[in-house]
Amino acid sequence: MPDHSRTIAADPTQGSSGLSYLLARNRAWVARRAEGSNAGTAPAPDECPPEIFWIGCSDSRVLPNEIVGLEPGEVLVHRNMANLAPINDFNSRSVLQFAVEALGVRHIVVVGHHGCRAMELAGTHGGNGLIDHWLAPVRELYRTHHDELQAIGDDAARHNRLCELNVRWQVQCLTRNPVVTKAWKNGQRLSLHGWVCETGTGMLTDLGISCDGLSPTAL
Repeated sequence: MPDHSRTIAADPTQGSSGLSYLLARNRAWVARRAEGSNAGTAPAPDECPPEIFWIGCSDSRVLPNEIVGLEPGEVLVHRNMANLAPINDFNSRSVLQFAVEALGVRHIVVVGHHGCRAMELAGTHGGNGLIDHWLAPVRELYRTHHDELQAIGDDAARHNRLCELNVRWQVQCLTRNPVVTKAWKNGQRLSLHGWVCETGTGMLTDLGISCDGLSPTAL
């Protein structure tokens, strides 16, 4: 049996080779927060559960807490490629159920972002393996809005429009998700929203699509 002990750093504070700088930055970050009023700790979930559930893209350029100025513990975040909310994905649905039923969030926000690579891939002819399977709903959305999208001459603008259409579609999907419809049926106060982020600046735009179970807006 091979000996893997050599791969473990002797000093756990140094981490694995090549990533020790991340742990060093972490310690500097902890020290800075400790000097502040919140002493570097987030509130316990049972003391102050988040009211917002953020469904965003995995893109590393979009940092949910940072761009809305919230502290750790103030927003529950679920991220995946293309900020999808598929009803048949156990991961997404489990987090949604936890957010709605266990934490009692008040708002679910689907947040796409301009410059999303997933939107570019959805407009291609495949050949991307499992990625194509995951992006099938976006690819179908592209086909549904083919004429509108093809009328946009600039590739980046076309992909950004697809991003916005995808956000709208994900909010619509959530209105039919059993977790959400059950909450509304039980009288739970829960609103859905669709936003898009400008990747370069972090600026958020409300797409004007929302639903609280009673009065959908522009869905």
